Amino acid sequence: MKRKRKTNYATPSSSKKRPPPAGSPEAMERPNLAAINLSAAAGQDGLSVGDKVRIQGPGLFSGEIVTIERLSAGVIPSAFVRTESGSSRQVRTIDLAPAKGET
Repeated sequence: MKRKRKTNYATPSSSKKRPPPAGSPEAMERPNLAAINLSAAAGQDGLSVGDKVRIQGPGLFSGEIVTIERLSAGVIPSAFVRTESGSSRQVRTIDLAPAKGET
């Protein structure tokens, strides 16, 4: 009895395409690419629970004055803050600035 030979299939032509070289007009940056701020790991000194601060970073409650309820020291230091209306969120400490004399 003869053995069956293995069939060899040709590779598809679509797999032979190479990505465009970096810096060429075809190599555009993806619109959903995340940008990581490496300086956020340093955090910000001088913040404590109960302080009134202003959120400077982009996103929810940007520009509002909030009260720090809890500080978390991790790889990226963050603070749990609450607005005057009662809403709350977690914010990186690098996005907070002391609100001196503002109400």
